[in-house]
Amino acid sequence: MSELPHRSRKILFAVVTEFIATGDPVGSRTLARKYGLDLSAASIRNVLADLEEGGYLKQPHTSAGRIPTDRAFRLFIDTLMEVRALTPEEQAKLGARVSEIYAVAADPLREAGRYLSELSGAAAVVAAPKKELRTLSQVRFIPTRPGQLLAVLVFSDGSVENRFIPVEGQISEGELTRIHNLLADVIEGRSLGEVRDLFARRLADDRVAVDALRRRAFELGSLAMVDVARRSQVVIEGQARLIDLPEYTDVARLKKLMRALEEREELVELLDKTLAAGAVTVFVGSEAGELGGGELSLVVAPYADHGRVAGAVGVLGPTRMDYAKVMPLVDATAAAMSEALGKNK
Repeated sequence: MSELPHRSRKILFAVVTEFIATGDPVGSRTLARKYGLDLSAASIRNVLADLEEGGYLKQPHTSAGRIPTDRAFRLFIDTLMEVRALTPEEQAKLGARVSEIYAVAADPLREAGRYLSELSGAAAVVAAPKKELRTLSQVRFIPTRPGQLLAVLVFSDGSVENRFIPVEGQISEGELTRIHNLLADVIEGRSLGEVRDLFARRLADDRVAVDALRRRAFELGSLAMVDVARRSQVVIEGQARLIDLPEYTDVARLKKLMRALEEREELVELLDKTLAAGAVTVFVGSEAGELGGGELSLVVAPYADHGRVAGAVGVLGPTRMDYAKVMPLVDATAAAMSEALGKNK
């Protein structure tokens, strides 16, 4: 971008801004009339041609204006755009609403996504906290029938996972009580992933091999966690806002979009990358892979549960979305979700 002359940067900024506002190809006359460039239409056309040759613009039809490429959007986001931060009043309103959602909603992730979809005018995606990252509160074993226990995993956010596990021989009520007490000391303050790794290390320890109770406790704990999903679960709200986009009037494109949203593998991978980055991340068009056939962008930010990065929330919309508005909105929503989760025991 630093290689572009100042005049080219100004015109590129104007083209992207106009395209975001209208969705229509942008011509030299529109730029000369609306953006005070102090250049003739002919001079603007020459710069547009240079930008097209540099891969920043493309022309859908020979007689039409230009539209920005993914490369133009990326440079616009990284170097030209002025983010429109939320006002203190807007932040307070958003925070109060998200706090209310987490206090009363039966499914706060879905409700928070619905609210973000309304605010952004696009689809919202929310990745539920990975169970690997969520803090365990308790592990309990309940006898059901000979050779079987019901393992109950209770997380600090109040959610519960149940599964049946096989056991050899009888386990007395007293032995189960000692196992529960032993595991309670081990899992306190640790995430599921940390506990899973800890159990594996303890079972490989020679000292545990000669301690029958500890070995039994860690074996049962490991069995209880075998089938717990490691991948994020994703909620999508406002899908109809995508279907109504002019980009998807083509039936083949629409089918590809719906398949990507249904399977969600690519979306989960993008959300996982955001968790690893730990900051607001924008995937523009082709950067989002096959998701939406290159016609969509994803703006996403991580949120935390009691200080631990837990999940991600974002906006999925057309590449011409209003990034200056959406980026701070997503960031503020993630912060509000983190604060709301921090208030809950």
